[in-house]
Amino acid sequence: MPAINAARLLADLDHLRSIGAVETGVVRPALSDKDMEARRWLQQRFEDAGLDTTIDGVGNVLGRSPKPGPVLLIGSHSDTQPRGGWLDGALGVIYGLEIARALAEDPDTAELAVDVVSWQDEEGTYMSCLGSRSWCGTLDPEVEKTAASKEGVSVAEAIEAAGLTGVPRLTIEPNRYLGYLEAHIEQGAYLEQAGEHIGVVTAIVGIQAMRFRFHGEQNHAGTTTMARRKDASAALYELAHRINQEFPSVANDRTVWTMGRARIEPGAPSIVPGYAELDLQFRDRDEAILERFRDIATAIAQDIAGRGKVKVDVDPARAPVHPSLMDEGFQEHIAAAAEAAVPGKWQRMPSAAGHDPMIISHKLPCAMLFIPSIGGISHDFAEDSDREDIVIGCRVLADAAASILRERRNA
Repeated sequence: MPAINAARLLADLDHLRSIGAVETGVVRPALSDKDMEARRWLQQRFEDAGLDTTIDGVGNVLGRSPKPGPVLLIGSHSDTQPRGGWLDGALGVIYGLEIARALAEDPDTAELAVDVVSWQDEEGTYMSCLGSRSWCGTLDPEVEKTAASKEGVSVAEAIEAAGLTGVPRLTIEPNRYLGYLEAHIEQGAYLEQAGEHIGVVTAIVGIQAMRFRFHGEQNHAGTTTMARRKDASAALYELAHRINQEFPSVANDRTVWTMGRARIEPGAPSIVPGYAELDLQFRDRDEAILERFRDIATAIAQDIAGRGKVKVDVDPARAPVHPSLMDEGFQEHIAAAAEAAVPGKWQRMPSAAGHDPMIISHKLPCAMLFIPSIGGISHDFAEDSDREDIVIGCRVLADAAASILRERRNA
């Protein structure tokens, strides 16, 4: 199997980390100056590896192997959260680059073809998975027209500022690819707590979100008796409490739900709130659990509204993301490579975070590999992984990629 160059792998990760570096993290949001600087650097590194490389009209960086197929596509994204970590996305991009180089340098694998990609805006500065949606042909033009950053900058304005207006957009070549592989930090603590080095991803969870709007009556907190109150915030608190009481009976040990945004108006200590909002998000790989959660939350809201004091509106807070199953054959190749590299120190696991394969898996077979996150921390400057785990992960994915490609060539 190919021998990756660990020093080269880590040096490239460190250099990419330096573009947009702030304290121990990275600030490189999609289509920003630092993001485009990183993408131009990646383009040069891909070309140095012998890949014919293009930055397309949304900022995707794709390096194409000149070798005849079949071809595997390997990569991730290089944009970051507003205060992001140095490995989220970047790890998978540099893995793809190092695997393409390692395969080419080994006479036993030199004929195997790997394309490498850095997708644009996986993190959702303008629209989650903008680059992979564009490449897959599933980007709704009407949705793109309305997509904007939290500062109000539209996608079109950001593309123009990045110098990409009029640049052609790449689209999938269905007959070129066997499938897509992506490596990522776990962004959780399951692997670290188990003392394991590799996660073989079975599925990417589905995500649903709901927004509850509570319409009560604003009034004086001293003169309005409890019996007379139409307190929008009290309705919000009850809903949140009952969700936390009732969801566990449906959930499994990896199901999660979050009420991460609440708004109460007018937000003064001496005023009974007349209006409140609550956002609820829930994730699981089982669509039936997601649907049951939605039904439970809706029923609670209807019960609160049915008492006649506070009106409750319930709306979707985002388009639902359906669970995405990873290709079982690809999983077996990664599992075999993991067992060879770290016997008994790996596990199969779902991804609780969204990734580009949830888009790409509807067009190509996909698989993902995880390495441990120290402390389970991600989307923060404190994000980190042990360098030994970084190297192990790349070796496992390289072995799996070579195995997949050889199997298809020998079929």
